[in-house]
Amino acid sequence: QVQLQESGPGLVKPSQTLSLTCTVPGGSVTTSYYAWSWIRQPPGKGLEWMGGIKYDGSTYYSPSLKSRTSIPRDTSKNQFSLLLTSVAPEDTGLYYCARVMTSNYGMDYWGKGTLVTVSS
Repeated sequence: QVQLQESGPGLVKPSQTLSLTCTVPGGSVTTSYYAWSWIRQPPGKGLEWMGGIKYDGSTYYSPSLKSRTSIPRDTSKNQFSLLLTSVAPEDTGLYYCARVMTSNYGMDYWGKGTLVTVSS
């Protein structure tokens, strides 16, 4: 059973950088043919895929967020992170990490999500 755990500050000020980490206890972010993604859900809206990092370290991002998003990883800790720069109140929402099967890009395991509020 793969578990994913999001962590990070729940409150970020406008114009700052949002930084979240997803830990994968009992798993490995380098396991072949899997990728690891971040997805968010603003209040009252649907899910928005943000980007991901593949087992080989290559990254891919949503075109609408690419200029502000970075997804690095720490293989020694089985973690990958989300860095979102220049945040604004519209970046408020629930942030999820998930495992992705690169065969069909379906997401088979998700974290519980963490709420991030952007406010001064």
